[in-house]
Amino acid sequence: MNAIARMRPDVLSEVVSNLKRDYGFKEQGGYLRQGKCPSCGRKEVFTDAKAPWTVQCGRYNKCGWSSSTKDLYPDAFGKFNERFPATTQDPNATADAYMSFVRGFDPKRIKGWYRQGRFSHPKGDRATATVVFDIDRTAGIFMERLVETVRVPNADGEIEDRKANFEGAHKGLWWMPPGQKVTEGELWLVEGCLDAIALAMHGLQSAATLSAGNFPEKALASLNTKTVCLVWALDNDKAGNSFTRKHIKAAKALGFECRAAVIPQKGKRKTDWNDAHLARELEEEHLKRYRFHGDLLTAESPREKGVLVWEQTGGNSFAVEHAMQTYWFTLDMTAHGKMVEEMMTTGTSAHPRGTEFEAALKVGRTERIANCAFKFLYFLKSRETDESWYFAKIDFPHGRHQMKNTFTGAQVSTASEFKKRLMGIAPGAQYTGSTRQLDWIMGKYLDDIKVVDTVEFVGYSAEHKAWIFSDRAVSNGLVYELNDEDFFEIDKKSVKSLNHSLQLTIGGRSDYDPSWIKDVYLAFGAKGIIATAFMLGSLFAEHIRSVQKSFAFLEIVGEAGAGKSTLIEFLWKLVGRPDYEGFDPNKATIAARGRIMSQVSNLPVCFIESDRSGIDTAKAKQFDWDELKTAYNGRASRATGVKNGSNDTKEPPFRGSILISQNDAVNASEAILQRIVHLYFSCGGHTDAGKNAADRLSSRPVETVSNFVLQATAAEEKLMALFAQRAPDYEARIKAQPEVKHVRLAKNHGQMMALVDCLATLVELPDEWRKEAMTTLLECAKERQRAIASNHPMVEQFWEIVDFLGLDKLNHSNDAELISINLPHFQKLASQAGQSLPDMTDLKKHLKTSMAPAFKDNNHAVSSGIEAGKTIKCWRFKAPKGGIHA
Repeated sequence: MNAIARMRPDVLSEVVSNLKRDYGFKEQGGYLRQGKCPSCGRKEVFTDAKAPWTVQCGRYNKCGWSSSTKDLYPDAFGKFNERFPATTQDPNATADAYMSFVRGFDPKRIKGWYRQGRFSHPKGDRATATVVFDIDRTAGIFMERLVETVRVPNADGEIEDRKANFEGAHKGLWWMPPGQKVTEGELWLVEGCLDAIALAMHGLQSAATLSAGNFPEKALASLNTKTVCLVWALDNDKAGNSFTRKHIKAAKALGFECRAAVIPQKGKRKTDWNDAHLARELEEEHLKRYRFHGDLLTAESPREKGVLVWEQTGGNSFAVEHAMQTYWFTLDMTAHGKMVEEMMTTGTSAHPRGTEFEAALKVGRTERIANCAFKFLYFLKSRETDESWYFAKIDFPHGRHQMKNTFTGAQVSTASEFKKRLMGIAPGAQYTGSTRQLDWIMGKYLDDIKVVDTVEFVGYSAEHKAWIFSDRAVSNGLVYELNDEDFFEIDKKSVKSLNHSLQLTIGGRSDYDPSWIKDVYLAFGAKGIIATAFMLGSLFAEHIRSVQKSFAFLEIVGEAGAGKSTLIEFLWKLVGRPDYEGFDPNKATIAARGRIMSQVSNLPVCFIESDRSGIDTAKAKQFDWDELKTAYNGRASRATGVKNGSNDTKEPPFRGSILISQNDAVNASEAILQRIVHLYFSCGGHTDAGKNAADRLSSRPVETVSNFVLQATAAEEKLMALFAQRAPDYEARIKAQPEVKHVRLAKNHGQMMALVDCLATLVELPDEWRKEAMTTLLECAKERQRAIASNHPMVEQFWEIVDFLGLDKLNHSNDAELISINLPHFQKLASQAGQSLPDMTDLKKHLKTSMAPAFKDNNHAVSSGIEAGKTIKCWRFKAPKGGIHA
């Protein structure tokens, strides 16, 4: 039994079974039909039951979705080396299996056109069988297609996916199906050997140039220029189109008649001739369409292109693009009819495409309506603001430059608005056409235009299960590059971020230097490791809150010069944001704070302290740390009205994490203090080694460390599984400490402990450093409990002065369970007694946090027990049993 016979039940049955399961196919007359389309949702998808290599939607004009089963089920087409090894009796077994079920060819029909080889690389991750195509076997020149991709690291550390290999110099040569004798007719020239075979299977004479840039001058010398027409059918990409024009010019100089053929591209995956063979799109009706698009590519003037379109579509007034400029073509059918009649009467028609075509060339008219070419690529809509845009690409002649930008609906509805917008976004661009002509252009591009999802932030989108960064995205462990149209194609979804305020610079894997973690420890010790673990946790803040309903805040405080800014700025570099520390909430309006907190998802928002020595203290009063209370659980911190004429409001959830950096600890309500993991840094213990390490962190280019964000997010599944396992255990361990009484403190510090373990899986973290970080976090939890149970130092100073002056002189309350103090009265007596008073503005803010005695309210009218008959506004506190300092 040969390899193909062995393979049929293995691959074909698996693919058909998967298709029926995933698309709900019904088998009818040798076809799988009525499958549900993943694009339009209609039950119009079909494929050949015996050769299901391509599945496609039957709604060609309104949907047109298609995919190869090789892309849908790569596992079914994998491990050919293991499943179908070559034997002495069947030396081409692996190659035959590959050519049959991956490429859709019958090995019996092309026997002898290839042979099986083997490829290995000293640094490659595997060896593999190959399909060898001999270009000149005597000279040892061949091209081989690798059955399985071999990953090879380059000198710069980047990984190359090797899919093909060449041996010998093939410049000026081609590969042609063995036995093919070309003496007359068309010879189709394609790039790859597999493409040449695909065309040969459909009765076309073909040859492979082996690369877009290889002009097969030596091979062409064997052909008769009088009887052979060359059809250049290179790949439909920038290189293929450019070399098609160049090769046609060179071939014509040799005396050859030339044409071109081009496969129109749809979707993100390039379609080549082998793909067309698999999709059964190499019949005459398809070839006619490919020749038409080839003619458009090689048209020498906008008028010729206009006539080609007229001949194909019948329209006699439309826009055409030529040499990156836009023209309006018009054909007067009356004049055309007269010209046809005249040419037929005089017998002057000699054009190879016929009299009507030549007559259209003579009477057709073109006018330039734009000195550039523009294409509307997709539609964007913001769910948050209900705004929408059309995203367009604008090209200029000779490849001078290319611009990409958006147009609103209003800007594409009239010629005057379009002209103004075009000139505003593309230097030198001019539109001189009419609104009617613009309407035709918009109708062409906007009919069934692609819709791209948008997010308003940078970071993690739960809806798309992906991190959306500036030029990379990460989903399910895979890193995606921004495509040529400036959005990400992730699985079957298209998405881009509308946020332009925050740009991340993420370096490549080869630029990454993992030694930074040693400098973090040398400079900042275990607390530096904890801060880094928090940054890692910030990349999964949404994930953590989805499981634990909250994510802790981190507060980094300490003495001036302790290195807080150096540490925080470096942590930002890990996620690609250089030269940034944070923003001062006291110098931002409420609206600005709301926007900053909505800009990110699974990234930190860093609050830094402002200079409190200025005279403008009014603004400093605006920010209240209690504004952040809801951010702990990922809820909205503010609501705004939607400008749509209704009573709709917008309450964007908080998707990031909170990082706070000050010289002094946050003074806020107990609820806020419980939400914070507190790290204090001092200048004591600084060493030369630590300073040098801190200097190295400051001077590190962002590109050398920012790949960390990709490595971390790509390890999502592993890290979150580890976190879910460890966090509850660490929380229980902290709860068991008699000094820690608040469950929230145990939960917060347990999260940080689990994140230290997660960090250890990504970087080289010695176990002693990890244990030191755990011990430090345990002590931090105990310290936090003590801090919550005590008053702020300014409040302690206030009560000490009250105690010194005598409560009987200050307490206006007639209720034994309350203490009522009038602050101006307190200030007068304290000054008379020579006591040093704190700033009253700050004191008022901190007095609200007093816990012993506990604050009740302020500005309350009290009937004075000291000055009979007077009503005085007082601050009221609950009187503790046993005195103020009980």
